Amino acid sequence: MNAFRPFNSSDWDKIGFVVFDVDGTLYQQRPVRIRILRDMLLHALLRRNLRDLVVITNYRRIRERLADERVEGFERLLISETASSTSSSADDVRAIVKEWIEQRPVPYLRACRYPGLKELFAGLRRRGKSIGILSDYPAEDKLVALELTADYIVSAADEDVGCLKPHPRGLEVLIAKAGVKAHTTLMIGDRASRDGLVAQGVGARALIRSSKSIEGWHTFATFDDRLFAPVLAPSF
Repeated sequence: MNAFRPFNSSDWDKIGFVVFDVDGTLYQQRPVRIRILRDMLLHALLRRNLRDLVVITNYRRIRERLADERVEGFERLLISETASSTSSSADDVRAIVKEWIEQRPVPYLRACRYPGLKELFAGLRRRGKSIGILSDYPAEDKLVALELTADYIVSAADEDVGCLKPHPRGLEVLIAKAGVKAHTTLMIGDRASRDGLVAQGVGARALIRSSKSIEGWHTFATFDDRLFAPVLAPSF
């Protein structure tokens, strides 16, 4: 059970490392997915083949299940199960995932970046706080497209991780890279069931971006929420 601790403005003094999820946290995911679906349907129409759409749909479904099960070394099983369920080769699955999940969305990200993020990142650095990224997907190209930079980046498929959130290993690795303690770390994400639980699993704090309250979690709707005022305020 989550031991809920409200995050107050004064708590920023205790935080030295702020970790962000990427998809759905740094940018609006829905409009990006709508554009990708449009592109996939056009691609299918031109090719007269729905294979790519079928592969991606199955890949996402299986990935969610493996995350719920906290499977270690998930990637091999994810590819093999997706290949089996879609009668595809493992190489074809990897190529389709790379194209439609890792590459094609990137040009759409900047237009969908949440307002206030550049200001928040700048404010965190002014206050001497390190910034980390913990993503279930490769994040470097997305950060470039979003015009954001981080001090440390960890993704689920990294060799020393191999686990999807909410398995705690990714955040443990990230905290170790940053050389900080869990209790001085704040995880900011958009899913309590992933980002919230991964923070809870290592003893870090969590903030969940949501327009609605979520029982047991401290939520915020925008990155100019008054919660961030101590970070956004000019320093003299």
